[in-house]
Amino acid sequence: MIGAAAAAGAATLLLRPRSGLIDPAPVRAEGYFSEDELQRARAFRRPQRAIAFSGMGVSGATVLGLALRPPEVLSRLRDRPLAGAAATGAAGSLFFTALGLPFSAVSHRRSVRFGLSTQSWRSWFSDLGKATALGTGFSAAGAALGMGLVRRYPRRWWMPGSAAIVGVGGAFTFLSPLLLDPIFNKFTPLPEGPLRTEVLSLAEKAGVDVGEVYRVDASRRTTGVNAYVWGLGRTKRVVLYDTLIDGFPADQVRSVVAHELSHVKHRDVPRGLLWLAIVAPLGTLLVKEIANSLSDDSEPSPAMLPALALATSLVSFWGQVAGNVLSRAVERRADAFALSLTDEPEPFIEMERALSVKNLGDPSPPRLMQLLFGTHPDTLERIGIGVAWGTRGGGAAPAEQQQ
Repeated sequence: MIGAAAAAGAATLLLRPRSGLIDPAPVRAEGYFSEDELQRARAFRRPQRAIAFSGMGVSGATVLGLALRPPEVLSRLRDRPLAGAAATGAAGSLFFTALGLPFSAVSHRRSVRFGLSTQSWRSWFSDLGKATALGTGFSAAGAALGMGLVRRYPRRWWMPGSAAIVGVGGAFTFLSPLLLDPIFNKFTPLPEGPLRTEVLSLAEKAGVDVGEVYRVDASRRTTGVNAYVWGLGRTKRVVLYDTLIDGFPADQVRSVVAHELSHVKHRDVPRGLLWLAIVAPLGTLLVKEIANSLSDDSEPSPAMLPALALATSLVSFWGQVAGNVLSRAVERRADAFALSLTDEPEPFIEMERALSVKNLGDPSPPRLMQLLFGTHPDTLERIGIGVAWGTRGGGAAPAEQQQ
């Protein structure tokens, strides 16, 4: 455990941004959001968090019970370990999808009621079916691969296992924009016009090869706003939600594009894979030790898969917490990069405010929630970064000072 934690800490320290950051100015939520906006966001997010934690609790308690007392049927698969592992992985994926379905359905219903989701139940179930089919296939393949490694290298399977994790992560990042993402959304290259010209101009100014820039039909699913960078090499792309392109003024869209260009400039996606490569070996060793302590199976068989799943979930959760520390630092640098590239603090601040309102985000979530699950700085910190840049550059006064 100490070794795995040290590896995660070392990877984060090694890859964290060392320059290009801005210390945020202190700001108050009341200076940028009305009381109605704050109450509406909290009325949505607090129950959503409770629903999510309830689902996690039920799933966690179930997998713990299965790990401590594996179903007898798994022992009968000992004679066909690889096929049995694949069947167990597929069945487990279907079972836990069904177990979490009530929580997901309640969460979706609330999203529709608050106007964040635009999906009908038919569309929602269609997406759920696609995700379930993919998840079942991946789980079957992953369980069979894991069982094959455990049986081939009983004492040292964590070594090739960690290499497989990194390899699969790289392949997924490369292939997902081509094979997986189009299953759920339609991606269209930005047509010739002012926005495409603006994006290419910003990319040239930033000195980056932007790859391709796509518009995605996110409005078929949500009224929320987002943009992201994804892919590797020839599949690298910047993706803008159509809700962003159609619903916001050009200077605010420019701010978002500049933020995403930072991720291209600093190669944040490949650096994320490098972080995984540093953390994976000792993390996988910890998975092995936990799984061995939970399973009394003398010979590797599908009966050990629940213990392996529980160990993987525990280690992955704390690995994700460590990774989020790096992610928040990377996003702070991207905000600073956007401001330096555009030198437009007012649109940046208004964009951050509008993103929170449109996405029903809590501008200042509970500290523990932010520490454990926050992949980005919270909205008030990001507004504070814009305020600090505006003050330093002689821009307009912060909104709360203008009131």
